[in-house]
Amino acid sequence: MRKIFLSLLALLMIGCTDKQVMAGYDIVPLPQSVKTKQEAPFIITKNTVITYPEGDTLLQRNAKFLSEYVQHATGYELAVKNSTAQKSIVLDINPEVKGKEGYRLVITSQNIRIEGTTAKGVFYGVQTLRKAIPAVADGAVITLPSVEIVDSPRFEYRGMHLDVCRHFFPIEFVKEYIDLLALHNMNILHFHLSDDQGWRIEIKKYPKLTEVGSVRHRTVVGRIDSGKYDSITVQGYYTQEQLRDLVQYATERYVNIVPEIDLPGHMLAALAAYPELGCTGGPYEVCPDWGVFTDVLCIGNEKTFEFLEGVLSEVIDIFPSKYIHIGGDETPRDRWKECLKCQARIKTERLKKDQRFTAEDRLQSYCMARIERFLNKKGRCIIGWDEILDGDIAPNATVMSWRGSEGGIKAAQMGHKSIMVPHMYCYFDYYQSKDTDKEPLAIGGYIPMEKVYSLEPTTGLTQEQAKFIWGVQANLWTEYITTTDHIEYMVLPRMAALAEVQWTQPDRKDYKNFTCRVLKLMKLYERDGLNYAEHICEEKSELQ
Repeated sequence: MRKIFLSLLALLMIGCTDKQVMAGYDIVPLPQSVKTKQEAPFIITKNTVITYPEGDTLLQRNAKFLSEYVQHATGYELAVKNSTAQKSIVLDINPEVKGKEGYRLVITSQNIRIEGTTAKGVFYGVQTLRKAIPAVADGAVITLPSVEIVDSPRFEYRGMHLDVCRHFFPIEFVKEYIDLLALHNMNILHFHLSDDQGWRIEIKKYPKLTEVGSVRHRTVVGRIDSGKYDSITVQGYYTQEQLRDLVQYATERYVNIVPEIDLPGHMLAALAAYPELGCTGGPYEVCPDWGVFTDVLCIGNEKTFEFLEGVLSEVIDIFPSKYIHIGGDETPRDRWKECLKCQARIKTERLKKDQRFTAEDRLQSYCMARIERFLNKKGRCIIGWDEILDGDIAPNATVMSWRGSEGGIKAAQMGHKSIMVPHMYCYFDYYQSKDTDKEPLAIGGYIPMEKVYSLEPTTGLTQEQAKFIWGVQANLWTEYITTTDHIEYMVLPRMAALAEVQWTQPDRKDYKNFTCRVLKLMKLYERDGLNYAEHICEEKSELQ
């Protein structure tokens, strides 16, 4: 009763004529600890001030973001100051907060305090406050019940993947995608920049990669095996200037961009530009089909490594990420078996077959290890798809497990960092509904929201082995996705379920409770004009 009395008293104090809305902490992802207090609430009005320590430019930026978030909901802009103020929202550094991404959010009648060991932790506290405020509160004052939230993420790596090769998307949309990651407490954009169907990054040393490799003159219509092609040109690439700007944009939102140059397979766009890098010499075409193709880079050709090192040198000059994804997936060995140069490399490097692997398997391992050594010398580390386990894994490689969880489990048992991306849980290009006739064309599969939510990344591992599970990611491949609206439809709101797998401890997770909280998040999607799927609404009615 005392709590209700204090809340009513606070509401009366702000004036009877003001529109009033109540905030709530039923957010996604669910924080690790939420303790309500028997005290009067804090009231946000247009006169509320956001403060930060003088000279702290990172917290100043966080404060400006918070002001923008409040303005999106209410229409009024909160002042940002580097001095103390009465009835304010205080952003501050507190070394006692646990974890570099952890935060402590305390709300009393006098102020709101968001503290973290780092500005990044404070930023996630800002996201929690942002999502606690109703999505639409035009001109209203916001009542926030007194609470103490202590929170930090379960996994360090919390990623989303975006394929811009099969279809190209403007840089402005990639920024929107990064904003979605920040909203969902994610910190990695895995940016897939090269593939058979298009090369999307400017490399000054090799201009034909964009002159030739970024242009696809025709594309298969419908399913892979339809045998029909359109005559529509799909083209586009990002300049280095655009990408540096994108890196800055992501950094301001505490998102790290991990670029991917997929090698030695999925290289037809590059081979179309530089056919001498293939085993047959071509001719090659920027691929109009989807799938896996026999033409790959010639590992016996020393010019191949000159090319790869030239490309990766420019990639790491653009992207400060410690980790560079170098693919390693879906690389048929057919050409290598017939190529005199590749067979000579096998002989020179003494690559032997055994009961587990062929000599050509080990040729791929040689390629990956050589690229790893090059990147290690530049201060970078590699990530590869789980096919890099099909041979002798490079010594310091991180494994991204997509064919299931088995690759990640094997890598963790070997002492390698692993990122869980099992396709049956985390491929957001799969259908969301069994009623596929009412859905946009997709590659196949079926991953409803509940399936995503049910993923437990450490199953099958001991407590010690589980420490090598670095994180979780979902992939969005775009063979059948041609528009930004379609991207939004495929990732939202499944991204919310993924966020809770990445952030929230397993004992805090409850799917039925999540379905209530995600509806609140979807109101924010709606306010911002995002094209989200509504299958969860039907699912929720079935759960009730």
